[in-house]
Amino acid sequence: GEDNRNVARFGALLAGFPTTVTGVTVNRLCASSLEAVIQGARAIESGDAEVILAGGVESMSRAPFVVEKSGRPWPAVGNQTMWNTAIGWRMTNRALPTHWTISNGEAAEKVARGWGITREEQDAFAVRSHELAAAAWAAGRYDAEIVQIPGAELARDEGIRDGSTVEKLAALKPLFAADGSVTAGNSSSINDGASAVLLGAEGALDGEPLARITGRAAHGVDPDDFPIAPIEAANKALARAGRSWADVDLVELNEAFASQSLACAKGWPELDPAKLNIHGGALAIGHPLGASGGRIIGHAAHELARRGGGVAVAAICIGVGQGLAVVIER
Repeated sequence: GEDNRNVARFGALLAGFPTTVTGVTVNRLCASSLEAVIQGARAIESGDAEVILAGGVESMSRAPFVVEKSGRPWPAVGNQTMWNTAIGWRMTNRALPTHWTISNGEAAEKVARGWGITREEQDAFAVRSHELAAAAWAAGRYDAEIVQIPGAELARDEGIRDGSTVEKLAALKPLFAADGSVTAGNSSSINDGASAVLLGAEGALDGEPLARITGRAAHGVDPDDFPIAPIEAANKALARAGRSWADVDLVELNEAFASQSLACAKGWPELDPAKLNIHGGALAIGHPLGASGGRIIGHAAHELARRGGGVAVAAICIGVGQGLAVVIER
């Protein structure tokens, strides 16, 4: 499981791959699986590999508790703080400015205030995510992406609430500030999940590829501004692909928070909002951190194939102040 120090290698062994197939685990927090896709693409482009299976996993329900190790060989008797590693900061470095180490939810509140995003707008966006995701599941838009696991029944992602309404979400209390606007209803949930994307050099695999990677970029901001980092990451990735927002047919943006998603949409004024997360997003489906990047780029690729072509952007915000984006085309 995730406890292993190199989950990629253990995953390959447990899946029955030959022992000659190597595996390496990368860590870019919420964008780990998207980073794995990028590193896999680089390996293929450089000639180091012909076929790469890239992805990510996260078991937030089973995330371990950790205790800070004492700097003394024999720590004094007394109480110690235990940290939940499921999400957010723990054991923060005291050398960092304190405002950088606010919680993810507090950062989402900061974005809402700074970008003038109301509670009503956030709740409406969250309801949109659930409605679109429910409709997409009913229409079979996700069928090709779900892998059944032996011994477990999994028909669809568990977080989608078909009956979600603005009125229901309005009854929820803010989580991170008494006068705040970020709630459990307009934030992504805590989830378990896994994703994988098969990459290949031209001609290395049978069949027609779903899409090809034409641009990618990362962008850094102050850690407490991490929700808006995808804005410039996507702009950079499009420029490297030789594309503009006018060329984009759809965007898969990971919805960590409604405020974050709406801020990114505002940061891309050339993007038609109707092209954003057309089948819902993480507010409904969930955000199992290390798996989310693979999910969004995989879904974008399937949708391009269904349409018969186009340009898509997969973008994701990352804790500690980063954003990552990939442009794919068919």
